[in-house]
Amino acid sequence: MPTYLFLSSGNVLADRRYDFARELLARGEAEAAADLLAQAVELAPDFTSAWFALGEIRQDRLGNREGAVDAFRRARAADPRDRHGAGLRLMRLGAADLDAMSPAYIGALFDQYAPRFDKSLVEDLGYRGPALLFEAVREVCETTGRAMAFRRAIDLGCGTGLVGRAFAPIISEIIGFDLAPQMIERARATGVYGRLAVTDLVQGLANEPPASAELILAADVLIYIQDVAPLLHEAARVLPPGGLLAVTAETHAGDGVVLTAGLRFAQAESYLRAELERAGLVVALLQYASARNEKHTPLPGLVVVAFRPNG
Repeated sequence: MPTYLFLSSGNVLADRRYDFARELLARGEAEAAADLLAQAVELAPDFTSAWFALGEIRQDRLGNREGAVDAFRRARAADPRDRHGAGLRLMRLGAADLDAMSPAYIGALFDQYAPRFDKSLVEDLGYRGPALLFEAVREVCETTGRAMAFRRAIDLGCGTGLVGRAFAPIISEIIGFDLAPQMIERARATGVYGRLAVTDLVQGLANEPPASAELILAADVLIYIQDVAPLLHEAARVLPPGGLLAVTAETHAGDGVVLTAGLRFAQAESYLRAELERAGLVVALLQYASARNEKHTPLPGLVVVAFRPNG
């Protein structure tokens, strides 16, 4: 079954039909799997995982858009926290306006992903976000004559600590924020973070004193944020004059923000530049560079370093 998350219906017969449907789908029997899932939701009408899986099969295997929309709507109604991300599927199908990802979906996704995160991201997807950020910060420091050393940094969406490990030699204290408790536990095991918190990233920054971090890092974070303005405004507040914000992003050739086939947000260069300016930050470096692959092909991406000016 394509979904990562299973939430029991509480009905043994319905759960068994879900399990049988997984087996059928693995054998390529999509129609039969969909029939079993339809039986499961008859037995348990609020069976979120079955509704979501039925939506995936209808969309991805059977080409039944209307049926998929109905199933995803029922999945979201059965779980208002939307831990499966049915809302994203509806957006992608054009059945809902572009909106923020559910925090519960992001947390659940990465808690499920945590045990295999480093291997999947680095080995399977060729992830290079931390290295791109480090080189971009180094280039800005070299160009501006600033020492490549920082007293305090914040790692947004720290995950398992890949960015923290890359930057640890040049930072006295690193703070990490992430929505997923399992990710935080793996970041803690690296020993490079002075403080870690399970928190929404905007709220995490809002809790920090003004002008308290010389460097804010966000590798592969903007891809989960539909409206970057609140994050950038809080980042600008937390940076002192001369402080740096370094981010990677997926991008596209149009305008504004789009939801990609990979269910991540891609921001146009013009959009990011405008939002950084509105937040009071000045772009010091912007490069087109891919932080990861998808289907063995580099995804269009941006690496941006901005600073808070004096005054």
